[in-house]
Amino acid sequence: MSDGGALVLFSGGQDSATCLAWALSRFDRVETIGFDYGQRHRIELDVRTRFLGEIRTAFPQWGQRLGNDHLLDLSSLGRISDTALTTGATIAFAKSGLPNTFVPGRNLLFLTYAGAIAYRREIKHLVTGVCETDYSGYPDCRDDTIKVVQVALNLGMDKRFVIHTPLMLIDKAATWSLATQLGGLPLVELIVEHSHTCYEGDRTQRHAWGYGCGACPACNLRAQGYAIWASDA
Repeated sequence: MSDGGALVLFSGGQDSATCLAWALSRFDRVETIGFDYGQRHRIELDVRTRFLGEIRTAFPQWGQRLGNDHLLDLSSLGRISDTALTTGATIAFAKSGLPNTFVPGRNLLFLTYAGAIAYRREIKHLVTGVCETDYSGYPDCRDDTIKVVQVALNLGMDKRFVIHTPLMLIDKAATWSLATQLGGLPLVELIVEHSHTCYEGDRTQRHAWGYGCGACPACNLRAQGYAIWASDA
């Protein structure tokens, strides 16, 4: 087990759920943090609470290490963000070439607030599910960005934080494989049933890979990765 404990940025989605399992397998004390920023798929905030309860029950050895959950109100971010994730706009690509689901500054703010909580809780390790392999080009998901943020947090708070990105260089199929390695099929089933990734917030349609509209970019990535993983499993 590593020292210093870990704080996992846990949204309730597949990636952060896998990162939570990753942290629970490595650290003797793990806390979670989530953010309400007015996202259109706000149902993920309800799902994340259920997921935390389910993982405690299904994996009691992890449940003993799972501590406090912190949910922060960042509604001001949603109010200043004219994006498809914070308004009812149709998901599309903007003139910049980025999808209009990109919320400027989101991960920068998330990590800054997580660092502030970690400072107070005397936690050294921050874990986030950002990835530059299977993503939509979000600049705040790149490895270079995360490394710079780590330096800024360490300098600005005079602490030695370490930001871990277990998914940074793997695709969605490999993310499903990582979940299998960490917790076997029970963890995969937990992620299928109790995590949420769909940008539309749709939990009325159940697919082999989980709940979602089946058409948005987040659903497509999750479905494609699951299909590749299942064919190799």
